[in-house]
Amino acid sequence: MPDSDPRPVPPEEPGPNECCGSGCPLCVLDLYTEELQRYREALRAWQERHPEGEAG
Repeated sequence: MPDSDPRPVPPEEPGPNECCGSGCPLCVLDLYTEELQRYREALRAWQERHPEGEAG
């Protein structure tokens, strides 16, 4: 039976050369930071629903 509430997956970190350094309004580093925050919130909520799955 497939898990209907899978553990959230962290976003992929941008590579070292993905930011052009020109101050873009939507920098890949800013987008990554936002995605990482959403992931952390989703993970925290998932861990509350699955206390047995916190390790690992």
